[in-house]
Amino acid sequence: MGYKVTCCASGAETLKNMQERDFDVVILDITMPGMDGIETLRKIKDLESTTEVIILTGQGTIENAVQAIKSGAYDYLTKPCRLHELDVLLQKALEKRQLQRENAHLKRLVKDAQGTSIMVGNSIAINALYKMIHKVAPSDAIVLIQGESGTGKELIAQIIHQLSTRAHKPFVVVNCATLQETLLESELFGHIKGAFTGATESRIGLFEVADGGTLFLDEIGELTVNTQAKLLRVVQSGEVRRVGDNRIITVDTRILAATNKNLVLEVKNGKFREDLYFRLNVITLSLPSLRERQEDIPILIDHFLDNFCQNTQKKKLLPEAMSVMMQYPWPGNIRELKNTLERLVVLTEGDTISPEDLPDNIRNPLLTSGEIKGAEYFMKNKEIKHSLQRLLVYL
Repeated sequence: MGYKVTCCASGAETLKNMQERDFDVVILDITMPGMDGIETLRKIKDLESTTEVIILTGQGTIENAVQAIKSGAYDYLTKPCRLHELDVLLQKALEKRQLQRENAHLKRLVKDAQGTSIMVGNSIAINALYKMIHKVAPSDAIVLIQGESGTGKELIAQIIHQLSTRAHKPFVVVNCATLQETLLESELFGHIKGAFTGATESRIGLFEVADGGTLFLDEIGELTVNTQAKLLRVVQSGEVRRVGDNRIITVDTRILAATNKNLVLEVKNGKFREDLYFRLNVITLSLPSLRERQEDIPILIDHFLDNFCQNTQKKKLLPEAMSVMMQYPWPGNIRELKNTLERLVVLTEGDTISPEDLPDNIRNPLLTSGEIKGAEYFMKNKEIKHSLQRLLVYL
């Protein structure tokens, strides 16, 4: 009937399997050696698992049914049962679990969004970004999000998903820079049992997990050329082939991609496929760096201080400290600003933050490891810039 099934001979074996793998539904007999079905059901619930449990028993008594439901079973069937009845019950149990997972996912998104201030601000640059997001979110178009590290590319992808018609479906994130090529292919496309060493079980890929929803490919510029070719096939056709399998699986997954690299330059240098670039570059969102929206810095600082001081004394930057913060180029963008303010809240005594409390790299930005990147922005004259770089290297 299309289900992937694992068989267990006892309640103990069931619990051991559930600690090692995630299951959607358990069909559990009541009369078993060792632990009976009711006790096994209770221990499954003790695992805080969202797995639904259907009790299947030949002892069709009202007492057993009530006991099973009270212990957390999804439903109860007596043996012998008709397969189509079991199938209907399985589908309903799967739907319930999917809803629970989606609700938990949305709660995580809301929790993650709290205290994140990349979209806080009222600058021209950020308002233009707001408008673009609201235009592209309702469509199914591929969106390429470009911006420096720390500008909040993943948060933008989350917001696009939340504002889309796919908001009730999964939002799946893949960091293309953290996995080796073989592991990344398995993550994206899935694999069948025996496809490679260590593939002891078949596994669906994240394109299938995100079916109906959104797949966010972060740091897409880090993909190898070989993986780029396989990704291009999926982008073009919406068809996935698991590693080691000949079958084709059709998916309806919206793709959002992000990079801090110049993909045009990567294409020119032969590091990124031109055909994939044009497929991904349907709509491009360019995130402004923090130095391009300096007027938002005081708003962001106030927002972060409110968040970090919820359980402690509220702190405020003195005007002199704010002036220093405004002049700093923030090469790490929002992430660096957030981390800096959290550090200040923890280490600064009293309710005011003075320039002396600020980290050395912010008070003297041209005497630290971040100096060259900050200086490049301010130094328009090439000769001055190169002289400064040579001096810094010498120092």
